[in-house]
Amino acid sequence: MKKLVLKNPSYEYLEKAYREWLDILGYCKESTDHMPAIIREFLHYLETNKINQITDLQPKHYKSYFNHISSRSNLRRGGGLSNNYLNKHIQSLEKFYEFLIHKGTQGVPPVNLRQLKLETRDITVLTEEEIKQLYKATGRGTAANHLLEALGSRDRAMLTVFYGCGLRRNEGVHLSVDDINFDRRILHVKKGKNYKERFVPFSKQSLNYLQEWVYDHRPQLVKDNRNGSLFIGRVGNPMKGSSLYVRLKMLQLSTESIELQQKELGLHTLRHSIATHLLANGMELQKIQRFLGHSSLESTQIYTHLLDKNNEQL
Repeated sequence: MKKLVLKNPSYEYLEKAYREWLDILGYCKESTDHMPAIIREFLHYLETNKINQITDLQPKHYKSYFNHISSRSNLRRGGGLSNNYLNKHIQSLEKFYEFLIHKGTQGVPPVNLRQLKLETRDITVLTEEEIKQLYKATGRGTAANHLLEALGSRDRAMLTVFYGCGLRRNEGVHLSVDDINFDRRILHVKKGKNYKERFVPFSKQSLNYLQEWVYDHRPQLVKDNRNGSLFIGRVGNPMKGSSLYVRLKMLQLSTESIELQQKELGLHTLRHSIATHLLANGMELQKIQRFLGHSSLESTQIYTHLLDKNNEQL
């Protein structure tokens, strides 16, 4: 996104303060870069339309700005709008409004825009059989090498966290061993989206995979016992999201299914898959919402569309 020039010093200050506020809240660098850039674009739009004080903001300005970015997106994408792209603008505006209220700004109206339904055609959902194939590709019981056995155990724990527990990428990356309550079979997600915490239950089979990794194999890899990160790499350091993604891709290419090997696959695919499978097996949408940590039921309803789509393809 091109950095636009703001002529109004008060708008420059707001953007900078907003960025610092997000950083204090613990947002990742990608968010602290991208969300203020969206707000800068919004403030530039206000300047262009002679709205030079944030207290002059009215509900109609949100709508006119949304129409503006929608038409611009339409031109850039050759007629195909991305609802995800537009929703990111709405989410940034909502967070900006929260920031303004936090700093005591009076008279600013709340954001009156509804988020759009996500497009499901680009979302990959694996079948339950394909999930089994990923677990099988970890090579349980076939490794003669202790290192390979440890890596296979870690990969099963990875599948358990992102599929069995439905965690987002960053939620899984930030997990520590202490976040797992083995007695109650509960995972404590301390760094969820928007810094929300939640408790996620897991199955007895998931318990077995996690215990096997934490007690039997993780100690073989970790260099520093003070390091509490759940996922440890081959050389003994905490794993990043990119490393976990690479391991998932390696499992994918190691399966016996050509169809599975050719699918677009990422860590979030596992989250989409468990949500769809739970819904298919009769779990109530509200329970799936709590399981995934969605703030609204609308975000969870996408899985009804994915389920309908998958049923049509059978």
